[in-house]
Amino acid sequence: MRGNLIIISAPSGTGKTTILKELFSQTEGITFSVSHTTRAPRAGETDGVDYHFTSKDVFKKMCTADEFIEWAEVHGNFYGTSKKEVNKHLDQGVDVFLDIDVQGARQVRKKIEKECFSIFIVPPSWEEQEKRLRGRGTDSDETIKLRLANARKEMADADLYDFMIINDTVNRAASVLRAIVIAERCRNRRDAEGKPLLLPSSTPLPPQNKE
Repeated sequence: MRGNLIIISAPSGTGKTTILKELFSQTEGITFSVSHTTRAPRAGETDGVDYHFTSKDVFKKMCTADEFIEWAEVHGNFYGTSKKEVNKHLDQGVDVFLDIDVQGARQVRKKIEKECFSIFIVPPSWEEQEKRLRGRGTDSDETIKLRLANARKEMADADLYDFMIINDTVNRAASVLRAIVIAERCRNRRDAEGKPLLLPSSTPLPPQNKE
């Protein structure tokens, strides 16, 4: 039985990555698709774990060969989701998260809407959103302003998603996310761990002795 394909999106700085890490520490049978990107690695990021870091020339060749489920240009860099990698996990019965932006989500819905569901993470307020972005200490003031402007545009797509979660606290947001994952597994006749449900046998019970 194939796993679920789950789109998850959020404006930059909403805390999506932290929520996913919390979810993964509590839940079996899930993984995320490691996207390809042309942006430079940030401090602490590992090639093949956080992203497949690649050049623009290699990325364009993969696009031409139709190797991506979706791809998009975000903040001047390219991001793409490999078909081969996603299908490998789904065929093993593992749920796969596509950590993609709203552009990529539109592409996936257009191609395989009936084979996936989507979740949008929102910040509790724009003030908190800016605070989190500045708290990273990795972006210039100009970049932060651009990310905030893009975040407001991305919010216009929020109603296109199947579920919405407010990240007021990481623990609460992760708990809600886990509940959604388990509910969708049950819809597809799988248990909380993602394994196929074993229905009771149809063999009649032996007659009971009457005394």
